[in-house]
Amino acid sequence: MAIENSNTSAVEDRVQGLQDEIESRVRGLQTGSYARILKMARKPSKEEFRQTVIVCGIGMFVLGGIGFVMLYLMDNLLPSFFEWLTK
Repeated sequence: MAIENSNTSAVEDRVQGLQDEIESRVRGLQTGSYARILKMARKPSKEEFRQTVIVCGIGMFVLGGIGFVMLYLMDNLLPSFFEWLTK
């Protein structure tokens, strides 16, 4: 029984040390630069969210278009260019 109690207390001490370390890190977040950002953060209004979705959607379409053009060039024009170059 004495052996089990000594092992248990060693494990409990280690776990308590880890918990204290985590709590001190969380307390540090409350006073740092992250706390200022979190205090300023707020939920966007419907209009702000809608504008964000529209802008992101436009960006996705533009990037997709650029990728499609590059794929077309690589599949159709570049092979014939390299054949002409190597002849």
